[in-house]
Amino acid sequence: MTLDLGLAPATTTTDAAPWLDPARYWPALTHATIHLDTPVAAVHLGALRHNTRDLLARAAGTPIRVATKSLRVRSVIEAILAVPGYRGALAYTLAEALWLATSIDDVVVAYPTVDRGALERLATSPQLAARVTLMVDDVAQLDVIDAVLPPGRRETLRVCLELDSSWDAPVLGHLGVWRSPVHTPEQARALAIEIVSRPGFALVGMMGYEAQIAGIGDRPRKPGGAPLTRWMRQRSITELAARRTAAVAAVREVADLEFVNGGGTGSIESTRADPSVTDIAAGSGFFGGHLFDHYASFTPAPAAAFALSVVRKPSPETATLLGGGWIASGPPGTDRLPKPVWPEGMKLVPREMAGEVQTPVTGTAAAGLAVGDRVWLRHTKSGELSEHVNTVAIVDGDQVVDTVPTYRGEGKAFL
Repeated sequence: MTLDLGLAPATTTTDAAPWLDPARYWPALTHATIHLDTPVAAVHLGALRHNTRDLLARAAGTPIRVATKSLRVRSVIEAILAVPGYRGALAYTLAEALWLATSIDDVVVAYPTVDRGALERLATSPQLAARVTLMVDDVAQLDVIDAVLPPGRRETLRVCLELDSSWDAPVLGHLGVWRSPVHTPEQARALAIEIVSRPGFALVGMMGYEAQIAGIGDRPRKPGGAPLTRWMRQRSITELAARRTAAVAAVREVADLEFVNGGGTGSIESTRADPSVTDIAAGSGFFGGHLFDHYASFTPAPAAAFALSVVRKPSPETATLLGGGWIASGPPGTDRLPKPVWPEGMKLVPREMAGEVQTPVTGTAAAGLAVGDRVWLRHTKSGELSEHVNTVAIVDGDQVVDTVPTYRGEGKAFL
């Protein structure tokens, strides 16, 4: 199924930004989708166009690689990649990458794999081996691949070396995610030498994900947290820029790299300022989850949201929704929970919060809800939305103009 975002290379922003007026935006989504049974996931086409343009403007000419984990809707991924300025996909499993590579010719797997069946498929297909790049940060991962099929019996496999982009901060300790053990330029060069010395592998790229910059807003929810967060982000940006530049230079002495990927939706500006980076990853910014309400430098439109129905009124001031426990990855906390946004004036019940089969809401708006009414919620990041529905309604104005399957709707559950 083909989805057209309607973005020409020189298109300027002409959408009226209805999402800036909640009293207009959310009722229009209700009107458009009222014929669909809940749960309903909707993507507003105008808001998606806005976010697609805004990410390109923030990248200022550096190509953006689409992080599929945060979308999990193939037609949306392919529509974005048709827009000039977007180049290649960043997949999360090899099985997913092989599936996407039937129509996308540049897919980097963001995480190492030990999926033997998928490795055999990749290694025995000239087309897939030319389109898919594996992630490595350890010689042991190369050994697994060789154990599936030795070099003389397979295609040469493209690999990308991952540099640890976390920050070992004074006093605060490790900030970021636990990914690659390759932290220093010397370690990166040593692994690069090991890779190019082994037959059957071609070192074509480097990547690093600065989660402590991209995934932490500089307008924190907690009072007084902003100065510390901004200090941490700026110090980490400075440290990483110097270390990544040195690491890329060290690896380029060993291999002719095609790309160096970095960043995420929340760090586009600082990542693009690093001249060693050739493309930037972005995913959650397209759908605009509420995590990004807490960044000072950009404000994505809430392009995706979901509606649940009220099925109970356990008390006059409480309404209970069917479903709702669509929880985002990361440290458990209220910022990982879906956020009720319409009608305005609701909140989750602290002792129950968002549940797998029911979610009670309370507040002034909840008191006015009746059985059968709909409540709109925003997800935190993005990937969790598509894992709970089979289809997404594409809304333009106050009408559904298309209905497209999610990965789940196409029978794909990669993780």
